[in-house]
Amino acid sequence: MSGIDDLPPLRDVIRRHELSARKSLGQNFLLDLNLTARIARAAEPLDQSTIIEIGPGPGGLTRALLALGARRVIAIERDERVLPALEEIAQHYPGRLTVVAADAMTFDPRPLLNGERAKIVANLPYNIATPLLTSWLTVEPWPPWFDMLVLMFQREVADRITARVDEEAYGRLAVLANWRAETKRLFDIAPSAFVPPPKVTSSVVRLVPRPSPEPCDRRALERVTAAAFGQRRKMLRQSLKSLGVDPARLAAAADVDPTRRAETIPVNGFVAMAREFINIKTTV
Repeated sequence: MSGIDDLPPLRDVIRRHELSARKSLGQNFLLDLNLTARIARAAEPLDQSTIIEIGPGPGGLTRALLALGARRVIAIERDERVLPALEEIAQHYPGRLTVVAADAMTFDPRPLLNGERAKIVANLPYNIATPLLTSWLTVEPWPPWFDMLVLMFQREVADRITARVDEEAYGRLAVLANWRAETKRLFDIAPSAFVPPPKVTSSVVRLVPRPSPEPCDRRALERVTAAAFGQRRKMLRQSLKSLGVDPARLAAAADVDPTRRAETIPVNGFVAMAREFINIKTTV
């Protein structure tokens, strides 16, 4: 038995079902149930929550979420090899685990929520982690259908999500994430905790959607940040020329000097420039 439930240890489950992590699916199985429980606790309270889990694999995090009281878990898994192992967990927790065989990049879980908000908790496959996060951060309308994200990334990606102005990792992803959510890096997990061990350290990040982000056209914000950070070593007066408007007007709207560089501009500065960009475009 494991430390959190009376199901077999994950190593025994993997051996019995002849499972192996596939690099093509971005899989690294987290077998330490103390760590999966720590991730699950980061999403508390769980007892009134529906949890969307992406890429559960053999079910380490799934088990932790259910053992710690999650009312319902919807696990989305494209690897059919692990479905029998997940079905064993579903039988152990009758009516609380729904396993969906689907690709998380294309599957929309909202029809399964019956209008309720959910939390997304996942050890994300590395190869789709950033695109998935971006898709959640750009969903419309806002506030979104989820009220919390607790996600594991490569530490380098976690740095890019949680970076603040003037930090080396500060860029387009940090602006988008911190415009629409409150972000916090919670803790790191060493490669040795996984099977097989990845070459990088992982980090768990929590994002809580802001109910009322500063008003801004999301696509305009993405265009402005793409231009600014696409040539991040250049001054705004040069990097923003690709937008086809006067960079000085955008900088003035943000009350910043056009000789500054993108990494020195806070999120609200980019929001102000995006609003001015829309103003200019609609009056031309």
